[in-house]
Parts: sequence; structure tokens; C-alpha cells
Amino acid sequence: MHPSYQAWSYAVLLEDFNEAVHAGDITLHPCAYLHNYLDDGNITNAFYAKHLERAPVFLKGEQDRRALREFIKRHVKKGDAGQTIFELHNGRIRPSKELADSLVGLLRGNREFVLIDEQKEVFETALQLARDIRAADHVDDVGHQVMIVEGGPGTGKSVVAINLLVRMIEMQLLAKYISKNAAPREVYKAKLTGSITQTRFSALFGGSGAFVDSPADQFDVLIVDEAHRLREKGGLYGNVGEHQVKEIIFASKASVFFIDESQQVTIDDVGSKEVIKRFALEKGAEVIECELPSQFRCNGSDGYIAWLDDVLGIRETANKTLAKHEFEFEVFDDPIALHDAIVQRNSNNKARVVAGYCWPWTSKKSPSAYDIRIGDYKRRWNLTDDGSLWIMKPNSIAEVGCIHTCQGLELEHVGVILGPDLVVRDGLVITRPEKRASQDRTIFGWKKRLKQNPDQTARQLDLIIQEHVPNTDDRGMRGCYVFSEDQETRAYLRGRLIS
Repeated sequence: MHPSYQAWSYAVLLEDFNEAVHAGDITLHPCAYLHNYLDDGNITNAFYAKHLERAPVFLKGEQDRRALREFIKRHVKKGDAGQTIFELHNGRIRPSKELADSLVGLLRGNREFVLIDEQKEVFETALQLARDIRAADHVDDVGHQVMIVEGGPGTGKSVVAINLLVRMIEMQLLAKYISKNAAPREVYKAKLTGSITQTRFSALFGGSGAFVDSPADQFDVLIVDEAHRLREKGGLYGNVGEHQVKEIIFASKASVFFIDESQQVTIDDVGSKEVIKRFALEKGAEVIECELPSQFRCNGSDGYIAWLDDVLGIRETANKTLAKHEFEFEVFDDPIALHDAIVQRNSNNKARVVAGYCWPWTSKKSPSAYDIRIGDYKRRWNLTDDGSLWIMKPNSIAEVGCIHTCQGLELEHVGVILGPDLVVRDGLVITRPEKRASQDRTIFGWKKRLKQNPDQTARQLDLIIQEHVPNTDDRGMRGCYVFSEDQETRAYLRGRLIS
């Protein structure tokens, strides 16, 4: 990150959230001083002109030292015995009206974030919590609140969450959108702002492991999307903190958890209603439960979702077959043909190919290498260039996305490549965790756990691998195309379809 951008972004953060700045009489003039950097034409390149204009950079040498001295003299006329620093340090953390107005303007007229039916009801219920917090002089006057919003795929959980974030910032409450997975927060931030670059709104979006050392009730409201993906501990090695659910609840006066327990995708996912209620009780918080029953994904076909569950052995339903008029579902015998069909459907950049993590991420170290190889079909994983925003980048149609970067996101058409970790034999769905790529962290440590607790671990592994399929298959709002390396599995899927 360019140092001028860093300095400017810190100034914006103070202007947006430090009340001493945005409500007081403190003016910020950012700059960067790289006292040991000799000018080589890179850091001052015209490419960075916008950053350099916002926050000038001063480098090594007498000329730049004099320029920095003049910059300071121009903006700081005299000292104040540390009074400004004192005000900054002790300034209340509250969003500014300017930030709120900007957010509201971005949301207004954005059709992707319009609330309908039960979504509006859940929104208003959560908003009442915010009004209570704002009206109270102290949190003890209103009591702590924990809200659990349960909803299946495509019910609009994320849309409600973003609307709540914007409305609560407008009320000048300290609120934040949280998700364990980076993909939802990066994509929804970009959709809201209309930009896929870093923006001034980045501070409103965060990961779930950031509240280990947060003071009690630091935030007015924390809005947790994909709460089923929360874990006990965070950090690079999964050894930081006590429990993410507890830390979020204790760091906020009110917390809103959007959850779908059927979409836990790793053996470390521990977000559940039971766990949320347990920690809410420990804090003495009132628990409010809501539901988003109507799903708008998969052409609104609850029958398709039920059929998928039955076909994959997740749960038995009455939906034994799927008719073409119910949902556009097609089984392909060739991954090349499947990918070509998805490319043809990508006229508005809302069609992608995804797969389970059964192929190693070779291109991470060798960018020219291919990751997924099936006969003549050769493709790379999406993470090589685009990361969490792969689903929005036009060139990512040539790549294959994995479950981690499409969790909680929707497409109009999705192509799904089933790997050898799930096959069908004599009508029975069989999971094979040993066929997963060694880099896949979703079932990391499964062999050790299987020895320690064979029955429970086996059931958990079955559900995680089985659920990975609907978690990718139900991304498509209009259609889903599937290819399996296994011929018997393809025949089984076709046998469950009727014209």
C-alpha cells in the first residue's frame, strides 16, 4: 500500500469516526515522511498522483526535510501543550453525519438492496433495538440484546444486514458488519459503494476474530452475517481468543446474528443458535428470534432445495424427482461443455463455475500452472488473482471458484464440478474425505478426530461434504449445471430428473 494512501486513510478514519474531529474544530492534513528512502522515481511516480495530492510524501535528503518543515509550519501555527492530542485520544467513537449521508446516498436507488416482505419485518425488529440503545443514557437502562435471524439459502440475510448497517450508521450508532469469510464482506462492500477498490467505508466491514481484546460494550451494534461460520478461536493458527460468539456478544450492546445452520462448511464452524443463546444468557442479554422463510434464490423453488437435500442424502424429503419446469438443472458428461455453457450464460457477468476443494492449489506458487485437470479440461482456481472479489471480476469467468469464495453470494447460473470426494454407489451417496486436496482446511485434522470420536466425526464429515454440494448448487438463481468425474454419479443424478 502506498504510504500516502495509508496516511490519508488514517485521516479519513479519524474524520469519519472520531467525534473530536468531525464535531470539533480539528482539521487534519495527512502526509508521509519516509526519512530513509532515496527518491528512485517509484514512490513519486505519476501513477500515484491522486494519493500524493491527498497526502504529500517527503523522502530522504535536505530538500525534502525543508519541504516537510514548511508543510508543518503552514498547518501548525503554534503549540497547544498537547490539548489537541488529548482531545483526539479521548474523543468518542461515533460515525460522522457526512459518513452517514454518503452511505445512505449509496444505498438509495440500489435495487440489489431493496427489502421486501419478511425482510422488512426483520429489519424493523432489529431497528427497534437500535432505537432503544440510542434513547438510553446507559446500556443498563435498556439491557443487552441478542437477535438471531434464521434463514435458508437466498432468503436475503445479507441484504437485510447491509440495510441495517447503513441505517444504524445514519442513526450515528457505532455499528459494524462482520463475517468470518472475507468474500461476503468484500463483495457487499463493493456492491454498496460501486467500487472494487479500497474505500473510506472499509472500517465498517470486519472479520469475526477482531474482538478478542475489545472492551465490553465498545460497539452499539455488531451485525454478523454467515454466523454459522464462526469459530471458537481465531488467528492464523486458530489459537487466539476464547470463543468468537462470546467475544462479539460481549463487545456490543446489541448483536444481530444471521444464521443458517445447514451451511456450516468446515469441522471448525461452531456458530449455532444453541451456542449464541448460551453466551447471550451468560451476559444476561435478552434473545429475540426471527425467521426469513421465503427464499429468492433458485427461482424461488423450495422444491429444488428439498430435492437437492433428498438426492444428496442430507435429509429425506417428499421431493424424489425434479421436473424441468421447476428449475433449470442439467447434468453434463464433459466439463468443457459445462464451462462453455456457463460462458454463454454470462451476458451480465452473473454466471460462474465452482467446485469442491479436491484439486491442489498449484497456481499459488506457479501462476502459469493449472489446478483442475480433467482430461482435456484445464483451469485455475479463482484465488490466483482476484481473491475474495472473483465473483465480480469479468475475467474470472475463465476460472473455477471454490466454496470459500462463493459462500453467501448469488449467481444467476452456476456450473458445479463434483470431485471424487462425493460419489454414488448403488443409489447411496458416499463421502470420501481422503479425496480432498491436502490444502483444504475445511476438514483439517479429520483423521485424528476420527480416531478420537469415530461416530460423531464420521457424521460431521458426511454432512460437511454433502452440504458443500448444495452450498454451491444453490448459488444459481435461474439454473445449475453439474458435472461429476464419476459416471455412476452422473447417471444417478439424471435418474432423479423428469421431463
